Amino acid sequence: MNLSSTQALGCEHLDISVPGRSLVSGLRISIGQGEFLAVLGQNGSGKSLTLHTLAGLRPIASGTVLLQGAPLVAAPRKTVARHLALLPQHNEDIFPSTVIDTVLIGRHPHIRRFRWESDADRQIARSALRAVDLEALAERDLATLSGGERQRVAIAQALAQNPDVYLLDEPSNQLDPQHQLAVLQLFHERSRSGKTVIASLHDVNLAARFADHCLLLYGDGRWQLGETRAVLNPANLSELYATPIEAVAWHDRELFVTMGEPGLAASVSRRSP
Repeated sequence: MNLSSTQALGCEHLDISVPGRSLVSGLRISIGQGEFLAVLGQNGSGKSLTLHTLAGLRPIASGTVLLQGAPLVAAPRKTVARHLALLPQHNEDIFPSTVIDTVLIGRHPHIRRFRWESDADRQIARSALRAVDLEALAERDLATLSGGERQRVAIAQALAQNPDVYLLDEPSNQLDPQHQLAVLQLFHERSRSGKTVIASLHDVNLAARFADHCLLLYGDGRWQLGETRAVLNPANLSELYATPIEAVAWHDRELFVTMGEPGLAASVSRRSP
């Protein structure tokens, strides 16, 4: 499925699996510049593994990942990092660091070997912090931040990297409602300026609000890709999450509401692959 005339990231016949289990089988996508794609599915359905495979951080058992039309595996990692950023679900702070120095890591793919960050790099990093409402904490020790603040620092680092493609693994993780909306609006605006955004999300309503297209991963090899309005419906979502979900009219949009009660989830079963 070609979402745009210019491919930013794609894959052909891609298989994602763990020992003894196929999660995604024969995935074929072509994601264009200026698109926002949301990836949805239950825990363990392969959302994170798919993003890591698209980033080139997992061996490919079968299939091909294409970055700007060329095989990703053939490109040097620093070149890949100039064009693609991955926001992981979990961040580990191995060494003590300030907020601004952590964000500056995002500039490293753009800095020549044996060179330090320039004033322009620092301005980009501060602009990224400003975008996530953390500029006032630039000199703070990273260890003193809350989980939500640390997540926004990681987002600022990805923004400072300024890639063509953002792969975001649960970007709203640990964020309060205000910052969940602000961060997804921020990346929605990035997509409208020509960037490509692929984000795994747990909140179906956030996906419905911000994504142009959705990829549903059923965790048994099956997947479904299409425009958000076409793919997000009660039947698909009830099967995807194995619990009854209904659509409720609210103002000018639909909200998806979980109707499940103890004992009802078993009535919504997934088909065999």
